[in-house]
Amino acid sequence: MSDSTHEAAAPRHNAPNESTDPSPAADTTTHGKVTDGRSTFVPPHPGSQQMPQWNADELVEPPRFTWRNWFAMLGPGLIMGGAAIGGGEWLVGPEVTAKYGGSLLWLATLSILGQVVYNLEISRYTLYTGEPIFTGKFRTLPGPAFWLCVYLVLDFGAVFPYLAANAATPLAMLILGGVPDPENIASHWWLHKGLSYLIFFGSMLPLVFGGKIYNALKILMSFKIFTVLGFLLVLGIFYSSPVSWGEIARGFFQFGTVPVRHGEDVNGNGVLDPGEDWDSDGNLDVLEEEIDSDGDGVFDSFNDVDGDGIRDGDNVENVFLAWLQGRDIPIPDLTLIASLSALVAIAGSGGLSNTPISNYTRDSGWGMGHHVGAIPSIVGGHDIKLSHVGSVFEVTKESLVRWHKWYRHVLRDQLIVWMPACFLGLGAAKHPLGRIPPPRHRGLEVDGRGHDGRRCLRPRRRNVSRRFFWFMTLFCGFLVLGPSMASTADGLVRAGST
Repeated sequence: MSDSTHEAAAPRHNAPNESTDPSPAADTTTHGKVTDGRSTFVPPHPGSQQMPQWNADELVEPPRFTWRNWFAMLGPGLIMGGAAIGGGEWLVGPEVTAKYGGSLLWLATLSILGQVVYNLEISRYTLYTGEPIFTGKFRTLPGPAFWLCVYLVLDFGAVFPYLAANAATPLAMLILGGVPDPENIASHWWLHKGLSYLIFFGSMLPLVFGGKIYNALKILMSFKIFTVLGFLLVLGIFYSSPVSWGEIARGFFQFGTVPVRHGEDVNGNGVLDPGEDWDSDGNLDVLEEEIDSDGDGVFDSFNDVDGDGIRDGDNVENVFLAWLQGRDIPIPDLTLIASLSALVAIAGSGGLSNTPISNYTRDSGWGMGHHVGAIPSIVGGHDIKLSHVGSVFEVTKESLVRWHKWYRHVLRDQLIVWMPACFLGLGAAKHPLGRIPPPRHRGLEVDGRGHDGRRCLRPRRRNVSRRFFWFMTLFCGFLVLGPSMASTADGLVRAGST
């Protein structure tokens, strides 16, 4: 439902959380002016004159944060934190860390910290105007029509339902009891395709039902965060080691570490010295080159010198450490440049998927969003009004006190909720998932026949825990990718309808 489908509403005086409802404060609102008997404030009209002039209203007193209402005061960071645990953490992150460990996670650190700054700034805009940031961008020259085309082109990748297609894979595994093979088995192809469409259209349900779209997404993302992170932390405790967690924590701060290709004998003495055993296999690995056996330009094998079936030679070096030690600056290996770029691009939220946080700031009723309203769902949202014109307040000594209180809400939301969710999502998914073996067929009992005529296998009691963890791994894989499709679709609709 677009912002423009509702007529401009009168100032809204019901905060989203009834227990922390700030009282209305503006005396009179008339034609872009606020008159309180002492002064008349005319709101500015910056940028493109094609956009309407702001209304004027008074900044309401923010609710007080207490431990009793802490969950009610969780705002946009909770939804965006749930959306941030998505394809980057589940798909791209493990691909990089499986090859280089946690040493390159510092790239994600830079990306997340940069996004924190961006999130704070666009939320500040919404606190002052009650408008989402895309409306603010459309106010800049040369005008809204130009920026609408630019941002639709930049965010065109969000149209492709790759998250829904990837989320269908774990569901297909649960149904089939194994890895689907859609390329060779027609029934697997139809199953995967059907589940992809089901997830894609099912992700739209929170945007259609429930009254305020923000509330529906908040419930969905709360369930996702507590389920996924809770399960991953349990795995990290029981299936990982302190050494592994230390590697992950250090990786977020190993700035200047780059991937390189060389053997483990760094000092050339022919002995495996401490610190040289990169892959912890106890062998002094040498550089094993890839081989293009059929001459098509694609490497399809490698020279397996030690016969372990693993291509050795992938390593890392730190640029700053090499410079301080007087060694040659290492030349980065760019064979995984696409994966590394993807890790940086989609760590946290990434792309234009951060911009809805300003919409959620407004929908929470924070700052001047208190007077503007929220986007209602198609079903059950008819009583929710939304003004398509923002409102600003006169900067006075009293309003600045309230402003700083509202800004502390945004800081808390970003630094305590969103940012930790990003780091936990990257770190928790690194090691434990690969260590959970699939359920063994040994010790199973025959229990009838399935739809394909094969005998169904029922686990005995000793295999129940393994099947539970296998199920939860696949279920969390679906939760990571499926709900992210809902937030992506919501962000795209909000951007296009601003």
